[in-house]
Amino acid sequence: ITLDHPEIFLLQVRAMIRANQHSRNLEIMLPMIASIGEVEEAVRLINQAFYELKAEISEDLVKPKIGIMIEVPSAIFLISELAERVDFFSVGSNDLTQYLLAVDRNNARVANLFDSYHPAVLRALHFIAQQAQQCNTTLSLCGELASEPAGALLLLAMGYDKLSMNPHNLARIKWVVRHVEYEQAQKVLAHALTLTSPADVRSYLNEQLEAFDLGGFVRAGM
Repeated sequence: ITLDHPEIFLLQVRAMIRANQHSRNLEIMLPMIASIGEVEEAVRLINQAFYELKAEISEDLVKPKIGIMIEVPSAIFLISELAERVDFFSVGSNDLTQYLLAVDRNNARVANLFDSYHPAVLRALHFIAQQAQQCNTTLSLCGELASEPAGALLLLAMGYDKLSMNPHNLARIKWVVRHVEYEQAQKVLAHALTLTSPADVRSYLNEQLEAFDLGGFVRAGM
């Protein structure tokens, strides 16, 4: 919509940059990116808004960092090219899972097929993390997987820098992270990536949480 109506996008970006004059910490993240061209056009418009505004007002302006959401499968195979054009990545794991598995999680007939522990999803997330590390690009993840103890362990072992979740999940995720060594989490990840069904992955992760004396989280939900 914003690329179809650049006049609206430019107005919004100008407003954001103005609002950032004093806090100077603005970051703009572009959602649903499926191609390089979308990023290039959005970056061009953001740069246009920035330089136009900079010429109009006397105060120094900070150019905002620009990032993208990786939630459309096509973006997975463009990471190195995308990294040359943006400052950071954030994976939208709920949408990425939905599109990878061709499952509408809001459709009751097929919602049961939506599973963040599907081997294809875990391998895709691992591949994204490896590519981002090679490109030296900051990587975060937002989604249900980050708020689950087993999921958080896998993501941290993969190399995700930041995990976004609902505030009520923070305490238990902090507890898990502080009680499992990074090397242990990497071993769990390595084996989990060899499994071929969501049921096997969940069963294995439950066993590992029990072994780490975190069985209470298993019984309370992964």
